[in-house]
Amino acid sequence: MTEPFSNPERAAGVSDSAAGPTAAPGAAAAKPATTVSAADPNWERHTLEKLVMASLVEQRSARHWRNGIRIAWLVCVVVAIWLGWERGAAPTDVSKPHTAVIEIKGEIAADGDASAEGVISSMRSALEDEGTQAVVLLINSPGGSPVQAGMVNDEIHRLRLKYSKPIYAVVEESCASAAYYIASATDKIFVDKASIVGSIGVLMDGFGFTGLMDKLGVERRLMTAGENKGFLDPFSPQSERQRVFAQSMLDQIHQQFIAAVKAGRGKRLKDIPEMFSGLFWTGQQAVDMGLADQLGSLDYVAREVVKAEDVVDYTRRDNVAERLVKRFGAAMGAAAVKAVQTAPQIR
Repeated sequence: MTEPFSNPERAAGVSDSAAGPTAAPGAAAAKPATTVSAADPNWERHTLEKLVMASLVEQRSARHWRNGIRIAWLVCVVVAIWLGWERGAAPTDVSKPHTAVIEIKGEIAADGDASAEGVISSMRSALEDEGTQAVVLLINSPGGSPVQAGMVNDEIHRLRLKYSKPIYAVVEESCASAAYYIASATDKIFVDKASIVGSIGVLMDGFGFTGLMDKLGVERRLMTAGENKGFLDPFSPQSERQRVFAQSMLDQIHQQFIAAVKAGRGKRLKDIPEMFSGLFWTGQQAVDMGLADQLGSLDYVAREVVKAEDVVDYTRRDNVAERLVKRFGAAMGAAAVKAVQTAPQIR
């Protein structure tokens, strides 16, 4: 009776190299397969060599894939930059009479679409065009940075005098807080009857978790140089002196806001006690209060006020190339930071 797996080498699934290759009847002899025999005194080394070679092949394949992806990204960036440059090569210095429009949408912030740099650059481009009869700031923003808004406000006053061309504001859904800070510097403000206008105030928000931390038994360990350095830390108690200091800062910025609105609107403002309290009103109420001049849309202003129905958009936006470059740069930067963090260090 034949015992199963009587040959230990065959039981292990390893063929005996001395047995030689076998072939089916009538078939051509096949090339001998590279095998490892348990009788071979160097079989362990041969097995390790195979594993190492397989690992090297896998690493080489992964490296080729990474390089291919990087090259594809580079090609996309180059093509996008070329397309963006070709599109922007058309001359726009001289054109027929038109109304220039610049969109101010979303939060007003230094790194946002409605930044002071972007809005001011767009206004200069529009005013330098000989065909521009007037500039319309198309606003739909809940507000944002008073610094960015103040920079645009100052530049509107300067550009109006330099180019002697009117600058109007047309409000869509909202023109609140920092957005109204900008609009108040224009020659006229046009709104929809249901627009949200106003919110002339300043805020600084945050949270305090000191009571919760006491209940949970959590101790905050914050070390500072300067007794007031961490007074806005949400996990540290705030003294009355610190609260008064922060409030004085807000009051000062609020007065700057009020002064800018009064300088821009002048005698058109009605004497209403709550005008500068931070409340906001509908477009119709804003017209009645002198915060806005009249009802009107972009098309209405271009047709009836500027008398130039053709509207040309001068809003500075990131083109496809710039967006790709930013994303590619951010990805490369994150990869570099990760590489630095994971690299071996000598301590």
